Amino acid sequence: MDRTKLRALPARLLAPLLSLGLLLAPCALAAGSRPGTLSAPAQALVDKAYSGLDPAAPLVDYHAHMIGTGHGCEVNPAMLDPRHPFRRLAAQVYLHAGGVRDLARFDDQYVARLRALALGFGRPVKLHILAFDHFYRPDGTMDRARSEFYVPNERVIALAEQYPDLFEPVLSVHPYRSDALAELDKGAAKGAHYVKWLPNAMGIDPMDPRCDPFYRRMAELGLVLLTHAGTERAVNSPDAQALGNPLRLRRALDAGVKVIVAHCASLGRNPDLDHPGKTADNFDLFLRMMGEERYRGLLFADISAMTQVNRMPVPMLTILRRPDLQDRLVNGSDYPLPAVNALIWTRQMVGFGLITARERKALNEIFQVNPLLFDFVLKRTVRDPRTGRSLPPGLFLAHPRI
Repeated sequence: MDRTKLRALPARLLAPLLSLGLLLAPCALAAGSRPGTLSAPAQALVDKAYSGLDPAAPLVDYHAHMIGTGHGCEVNPAMLDPRHPFRRLAAQVYLHAGGVRDLARFDDQYVARLRALALGFGRPVKLHILAFDHFYRPDGTMDRARSEFYVPNERVIALAEQYPDLFEPVLSVHPYRSDALAELDKGAAKGAHYVKWLPNAMGIDPMDPRCDPFYRRMAELGLVLLTHAGTERAVNSPDAQALGNPLRLRRALDAGVKVIVAHCASLGRNPDLDHPGKTADNFDLFLRMMGEERYRGLLFADISAMTQVNRMPVPMLTILRRPDLQDRLVNGSDYPLPAVNALIWTRQMVGFGLITARERKALNEIFQVNPLLFDFVLKRTVRDPRTGRSLPPGLFLAHPRI
C-alpha cells in the first residue's frame, strides 16, 4: 500500500490497519546495514540527547524483546504460513526490523543486530531482554496454538551471562503454571529481578485469585512485574483485550508487588471497573491509579511505544506536562518496533509541535543509521510545545526504586 496514501487515512482507520499488519513496512536500512557516519547536525542532536547524563552511567532500556527459533524458543507456525497473510506479513516485518535475513540463522542474526545497535551508542547501554511465556488455559494447561511466540527464561539468562555488560534478563512466568512458584525461585536464584507479562496474549487475568500465591512469592523475592496494559496490537490477541485493563493490576499492587505498566497503558478503552456500566481510555485509568497515594512506591511505568503514530499525541503530551509522574517513569524501546519506520511519523510530531522540522531531518538520518539510538534521541528531543519542557535525563537511567 502506498505510504503517501496511508498518511492521509483518517485516524479512526489506523488502529485496524495496524492490527492487520498493513502499516508494518520496514525501511531499507533499519535491519541489515552497517552503522554509518552521521552528518554534523545529526551528531549534534545525538550529543544534545546525551547532555545532562553521566557518561559512565549506562543508559537503560527496560523493554527489549528477545525472539528466536533455537535455544528452546518458538514462533507460532501460523506467523510464517502463507494461509495467514496478515500475520505472516507482520512476522516478516518484525524479523526484518530485528535484522533476521536468514531463518536458518534466526537467533544469531537477531542477537548480533541488537548488540550492534546497542554498541553503536558509543557509551554504556543496558538492555532488559524479555523472556515470553506460553499461553495457558485457566486449568493450567498450555495452549501452543494460542501462543504467538515463546522465549524461555533460560535463553535470556544465558545471554545475560554471556554479555553481562549489555543485557539484563527479564523472566516470563505464567501464574497458572503448576510450577510457577518454582520457576520464580529458579530465575531469582540466577539473579533475575523482573517478570514480564502480556496478559492479552498470554491469557492472564491479573485480578484472578489464582494469582495470589504468585504475587506473594514475587513480593517475597523482591521481583518487579513488567506488564503490558492497554490494547495490544503487535501480538495476536483478538478476544482478550479486557485483560489489558490497567485497573486489573490493583490485585498485584495490593499484594505489595512493584509493577511497571508498559506504554503507560496508552492505547484503547476498557470497562471502568470503578464505575460499572461505563468505559474509559486505558491511559485515563492508568492516570487514576498513579494518583492513588497507596500505590506510590509500588506503581511505575515505562514509555515504550509512546511515540508510535497510533498512540500520539495525548499520552506523550500528558507525561511531558506532568513532572509529578516523571520520577515514576522509566525508558523502554519495545525493540524491534522502533526499527519499523511506518510506526513512527516524525512529520506528525512536527505538526504537534513536539519537534522542529530541522530536528525531524536529523532524527530521520539517525533512524537510517541506528533505529535504537533514534528511539532514545527522539524521546530526549520531544518537548511540550507550550512550556518547552522535555523528559528529564534521569528517566533514561536505572531507576533507584525498581
